[in-house]
Amino acid sequence: MEQFNYNPENNQLEDKIRHEEAYLRAKKKVEKIVGFYWHLASYIIINIVVIFIIVYSGGSLKSFATYSTAFFWGIGLLFHGLGVFGPDFLFGKQWEAKKIKEFMDKDKQDWQ
Repeated sequence: MEQFNYNPENNQLEDKIRHEEAYLRAKKKVEKIVGFYWHLASYIIINIVVIFIIVYSGGSLKSFATYSTAFFWGIGLLFHGLGVFGPDFLFGKQWEAKKIKEFMDKDKQDWQ
């Protein structure tokens, strides 16, 4: 039978490794969020310029063509946001827990 030897130095090393891995994951997540916000800023600025140029050159504000770049790029921006913040952004665990509690409270009132 193999005996377990506790080595405090080994435990400290494992803690440092876990801390380093957590730091790297957090740093990567922050870089993704920053990338999304740069994407959002460029989306806003460029689409304002594009719409201004179209209208200034005689295009109509009521035409779909005026907003088509913003529309299709917006779809890409939406997917970028979902990739960064995840699908839990809208319907995450907190939302689920809140809804479950809400339905349980309603059922409790119905049975009393």
